Amino acid sequence: MTEPFEEPGKGILVSGVFGPTLQGEGPSAGQRCGFLRLGGCNLSCRWCDMPYTWDWWGISDEGRAYDPRVELASRRPADILRELLAMNVDLVVISGGEPLRQQKNIIPLLYELRGREISVEIETNGTIAPDREIIELGVRFNVSPKLSHSGDPGYRRIKPDVLTVLTRTPGVVFKFTCRSRNDLDEVASLEEDLKIDPIWITPEGKNATDINRRLSDLSDEVVRRGWNLSPRLHVLAWEDRRRF
Repeated sequence: MTEPFEEPGKGILVSGVFGPTLQGEGPSAGQRCGFLRLGGCNLSCRWCDMPYTWDWWGISDEGRAYDPRVELASRRPADILRELLAMNVDLVVISGGEPLRQQKNIIPLLYELRGREISVEIETNGTIAPDREIIELGVRFNVSPKLSHSGDPGYRRIKPDVLTVLTRTPGVVFKFTCRSRNDLDEVASLEEDLKIDPIWITPEGKNATDINRRLSDLSDEVVRRGWNLSPRLHVLAWEDRRRF
């Protein structure tokens, strides 16, 4: 099945718009927000907890092939804006999939949100450089480079030139999903090689039991290394239940 993708000037390819809810990870964890989840991704993390946004072939650990004709819809920016404004939130999080694959398409929406002094965070895997226009709008980037346990080869998931651009954007954070202390060594190598900062560690898991176990295992070492530790509040609150 061919992967769908919207061209600039067309609609925004959307997986879901939902909220008000809470930002689950990183420095804004716990903040009331609205979510815009876009479709399509340029990576294929085997443990991804949102395979319905990109996995049309059944290659993730879930083993299910989703139908993009069911999971995704082309939406007008004005309609998305209306839905987000109705939530009466001060923060909008744009996630995916990989949102920066559609960055040209979402710029009109970003102008409307920022013009209303609504903060915007984009969750990105750090493989696509953001457009200068988006940076100048004051959008914050939560960058989540993928580690080797994702299953993707290094040349696909780590783009040094892109990460260097992102390190220079105001308010950026680098957030790594980790399963064990061994993953922290991989993060440390990226920190040293690419000078990324600040670093947040979040435990991989789709249920409260796994999240809490990994938080306990990782916490002391994360603090020792001078990094930050984030729970996954959305998983602790709702586990792996889809919100839309």
